[in-house]
Parts: sequence; C-alpha cells; structure tokens
Amino acid sequence: MEGAGMARSKAEEGEKSDEAKANNGVLKEDAETEKKEEFVSEDMKKEEREEEEKGWVAEGVPFVGVREQWNSSMFDCLGGDDNEFLSSDLEVCLLGAFAPCMLYASNVERMRSGGYLGSCTAYALLYFLGYSFYGSNCLAPCITYPSRTEIRRQFNLEGSCSALIRSGCCTSCIEDEEHLEEWDVRCDHASHFFCHNFTLCQEGRELRRRLPHPGFYGRSMLVMSPPSNQAMARGP
Repeated sequence: MEGAGMARSKAEEGEKSDEAKANNGVLKEDAETEKKEEFVSEDMKKEEREEEEKGWVAEGVPFVGVREQWNSSMFDCLGGDDNEFLSSDLEVCLLGAFAPCMLYASNVERMRSGGYLGSCTAYALLYFLGYSFYGSNCLAPCITYPSRTEIRRQFNLEGSCSALIRSGCCTSCIEDEEHLEEWDVRCDHASHFFCHNFTLCQEGRELRRRLPHPGFYGRSMLVMSPPSNQAMARGP
C-alpha cells in the first residue's frame, strides 16, 4: 500500500511539473507575442511619423509640406513672376499660338513621359477631329491634361483649386489634402479645356526653367585645351 501511495504521489508530482512546464511555455509564448506586437506597433508608429513628415502620397509621388507656386502665371506670355525673360519664352509663346501640337510634344518629351513624334501625332489627330466634328479643339485636352497633373506632382506645385484655397475661397468645400488633390486634377482638365493654349505655354515655361532638354542628358562634350607656350628658337 505504501509503495502504491508513493507511486501515486510521484505521478502527481510529475503531472504537476508537466503542467508547470506547459504553463511556463505558454507564458513564454505570450511574452514573445507581446514583444512582437510591441515591435510591430513601434514600426507602424515610425511609418506613420515618416508619412506625416513626408506628407501624403499621390500615385507614388509624395507631397512635402507647402506646395510651391508656378514660376509664371497662366497668362504670362513672356517671362515669369520674377520678370526674368528667357529666350525659350518666345519659342513657347509662338508654339502655343501656332503649333500647340509641337509644344505639347516638347513638354512630354522633356518630362520623359512619352516620345515626341507619337505625342505630336496623337495631338494633331484629335485636333483635326475636334475641328471637323465639333468646330473647336475640344478633344485634345483629354490627352494633354495628365501632363499638367504630372508636372504638379513631380515639382510639388499647387493646382488651381489650391490657389483658390490660398486666397481664401472655397475653404469649406475641402475636407483634406487628398480631397484637394482630386479637385486639383479636375481643375487641370478644366484649365486645358477652357484655356488650352495658355495652359500649355505655362507648362512649357515651367519645364524649361526646371529641366534641360532630354537631348542634353548623357551627351559627351569635347573640351579643347589651348596649346602650351612655345618659344621660338634661333637657327644656327
């Protein structure tokens, strides 16, 4: 009887030790999961802080802080807001007035978002279709306004709606930055539809002040060095 009691007590002690080990294992697992959750929450907080510092992102392009203003207004024919005249301003003005297809294609090429020939051909086709069926250039803005949106996002420029908000108009209609960007995209389309030539010229002036022509990228330059000083020697 005593032997059986000892065996039972040992078995009970073994079960208790197994339960204690299992409880310790569960506690360790809970502690590890809590640590992992803490690390994940810290990483998420860091990402949120970085996003707040950078600003919100539209199609992979972050907006940082306050948006910049354009170097020239939409109705500036020559020169920018700083009254600085560039020789390219005259080119942009003439192309916008007489050959908008070439100006649009040049802007797209400078942005490296498409080829010159393809953009010019597509614009010219829509231009002639618009005048043939509707009597106005109402179809080309459908393909040109995305370039304005791309310029704004690349250089963090304010849109037409943002300019109205800055002047104090329509502040109650905008909920947040994303909502403001949606309205700016609509304003990009409206600008190209109602003030098409002026809008193309503004974009052309902005790009020529910020980006060199793609033909200058990677072009090797030949530097000519002057010959060294030479002395005339007398003959025998």
